[in-house]
Amino acid sequence: MPGENLTRVEAQERAALVTVHDYAVELDLTTGPEVFRSVTTVRFSAREGASTFIDAITRTVHSVTLNGRELDPAQVSDGVRIQLDGLAAENTLRVDADAIYTNTGEGLHRFVDPVDDEVYLYTQFEVPDSRRMYAVFEQPDLKATFQFTVTAPSYWQVVSNATTPQPTEVREGVSRWEFPPTPVISSYITALIAGPYEVERRELTSSDGRVIPLGVFSRKSLAQYVDTDYIVEKTRQGFAFYEAIFDFPYPFEKYDQLFVPEFNAGAMENAGAVTFTETYVFRSKVADAVRERRVVTILHELAHMWFGDLVTMKWWNDLWLNESFAEYISTLATAEATEWTEAWTTFAAMEKSWAYRQDQLPSTHPIVATINDLEDVQVNFDGITYAKGASVLKQLVAWVGRDAFLTGVAAYFTKHQFANTELRDLLVELEAASGRDLAAWSEKWLETAGVNTLRPEFELDEDGRFTSLAVTQTAPPEWPTIRPHRLAIGLYNLRDGKLVRDGRVELDVDGERTEVTELVREHKPDLLLLNDDDLAYAKIRLDDQSLLVAIDSLSAIESPLARSLVWGSAWDSTRDAETAARDFVQLVLRNIGAETESTTLRTVLAQAQTAASMYVAPERREETLRELGDSLWRLTNEAEPGSDAQFQFLKAFAAVAHTPEQLDSVGAVLDGSAILEGLEIDTDLRWDLTVALAAGARIGTAEIDATLEKDNTATGRQSAATARAAMPAGKEAAWTSIVEETGASNLIVRATGLGFLRSADPSALEPFVPRYFEALTKIWESRSYAIAAGIINGFYPAPLANQALVDATRQWLETHPDTPALRRLVIENLAGVERALRAQERDSQ
Repeated sequence: MPGENLTRVEAQERAALVTVHDYAVELDLTTGPEVFRSVTTVRFSAREGASTFIDAITRTVHSVTLNGRELDPAQVSDGVRIQLDGLAAENTLRVDADAIYTNTGEGLHRFVDPVDDEVYLYTQFEVPDSRRMYAVFEQPDLKATFQFTVTAPSYWQVVSNATTPQPTEVREGVSRWEFPPTPVISSYITALIAGPYEVERRELTSSDGRVIPLGVFSRKSLAQYVDTDYIVEKTRQGFAFYEAIFDFPYPFEKYDQLFVPEFNAGAMENAGAVTFTETYVFRSKVADAVRERRVVTILHELAHMWFGDLVTMKWWNDLWLNESFAEYISTLATAEATEWTEAWTTFAAMEKSWAYRQDQLPSTHPIVATINDLEDVQVNFDGITYAKGASVLKQLVAWVGRDAFLTGVAAYFTKHQFANTELRDLLVELEAASGRDLAAWSEKWLETAGVNTLRPEFELDEDGRFTSLAVTQTAPPEWPTIRPHRLAIGLYNLRDGKLVRDGRVELDVDGERTEVTELVREHKPDLLLLNDDDLAYAKIRLDDQSLLVAIDSLSAIESPLARSLVWGSAWDSTRDAETAARDFVQLVLRNIGAETESTTLRTVLAQAQTAASMYVAPERREETLRELGDSLWRLTNEAEPGSDAQFQFLKAFAAVAHTPEQLDSVGAVLDGSAILEGLEIDTDLRWDLTVALAAGARIGTAEIDATLEKDNTATGRQSAATARAAMPAGKEAAWTSIVEETGASNLIVRATGLGFLRSADPSALEPFVPRYFEALTKIWESRSYAIAAGIINGFYPAPLANQALVDATRQWLETHPDTPALRRLVIENLAGVERALRAQERDSQ
């Protein structure tokens, strides 16, 4: 991996030398299962006499021709870069090479469907992987047009950024597709998807009158599960919403959405050809939270067509311009243009929880991050770039006003269409539209890290009225910035068994103490809620009386968003070792049965599992886990038949079941002797229960293989890998298959790691601690980033949550000062265990 790195300095030097005009790329996908032929012709201007390089990760370079002059591939190519010396003012370069298919989700990924042995290909190029398919100046500011010509089996679908042309047969069973050139775009959003995909086609009319073709693609073996009409409906709603608020029509000629196998992320915003994880093809029942998340993802990627594809950051330090904006605006669109009207509650429960967690790691960074090289940006697709950035944009909208914000954004698109920008370019337009100077705001919010904590301080008279009320603000010592916030304070009172909001004050909070004069002489409410409506990005604390009311009556809060904020405050307090983990588990068990919001339910159940398994004092852990499991089984049986809550409670129960009685219940549900009314034990739920029994040593390889025989699909193979690795006797084989052997695909690596870390007795992981640290450097140097990161995070024995693991991790860090990106992954894993130890200490008091 180190040889494939690119530094920002190198990118700046190359951008100063080169202006790229266009690429013509010829690909032959009929040359076998390991490599494909890639012939690239690129025309570019340069400073006469200068030297530079073009990126091309290849197996073999057959020829390199620069301005008609043949270069010796053995001299100019090292398999990663091709050196170009003696450039002219105008240049034509032709590179003929064999490129390599991957199974890591990077570059051109090749997948064979176990159902029918059909081959499916797709590309994933962000951050630096278009160079795995063709020779390219791999950096976002060297935009160009791209013209692809593809030779492939005639019965395949072949999709790229431009509209798919009619193919021409070149020999029996093989055809050629000659795509028209794209608009001027960055290489990382070019795309190729090819194979016998099933497609359903629709269309819509853009605001400028153009008819935009729509396509929804999936593998043949999954096509029956694709709900195309619903996906297209959300797409149409997103088109109408964005074209209206951006005052800029959709910038490309067609819009395809393709569900592809073994995808590393949720989706990718390739211009006009968005790829999605197949997790969003629902072959079995899923939580409503997942259904809602799919809608947000659809709208997130659509937003990128403007923010990221039409206008692109100059270098990866402004990645947040892409991701934060798309995350914010897609949540807005989901809440206002679709039936998922509580999307901001979902955002508070999931995205902001992610942001707060990330922002308290030692590796946290400003939203506008320092990105020295490609390895830096690889690890920066995180809760800061996505969730904190989106939260800060929400705060900015509250501060400057929505109309001014959107006016500035529309001007930004018009001024910089098909070009590259930096942070200042956006701020200029927002300042012009709002009349506010955003330099100080940018400095405090975008250029510093860390999350502030807000608390209420007040005094009351004998009648319970405020004589004073202030919001105090603190910052962590390592990131001591005190920031301005636009926030609301909600006044909630118990009435007829409900906690209802009787009043709300919105104000600017700045400095270490802000007086709230508007509420002086008002009665103290039963619940005083800072950051009501979740406008600000800050952790909040409740006063003692409000906390007691919240604990006793959390489920009585009428507002789903207010409930989410209270849940979040309680969790933050637990993670910060201010509240005992057992108390958080009790709060969950007393109130979660009445929660109506699917994502809140899903998030809080996961937090309860973390609290019970890692944050509770070791001497009380087994008791707490047993109570959690027993309560989740009770909640499963008490939930409304067929409800989302029933489904989620059962899945959470299966994830923690470990006592003989609990495993008996899992087995009874699986074999049908225990019937849960309204709930079908479908394919994926069957796997959840199978994994639980494997982790509990109730079944072995034979039973897992029998289940796989009934579901010999890609998803089934991943689930089987999890189940085998979850077996107490399966840890060694799991370790060997992924860490010591190579060749496993990206999702098999991920699935095996999930099973490996699952154990009713975490001490089973102790023998792997020294082996983990012995393997780290070799993994980083010999595997691609996706696989290396999957192993480093997926096999770190965090469930041990003890001092010995902390000591071993610190020792490795002390003796390996190089490789910042690798160290960051290890430091983040360490921080989670250190936090767990602080929480255990608090819980033991």
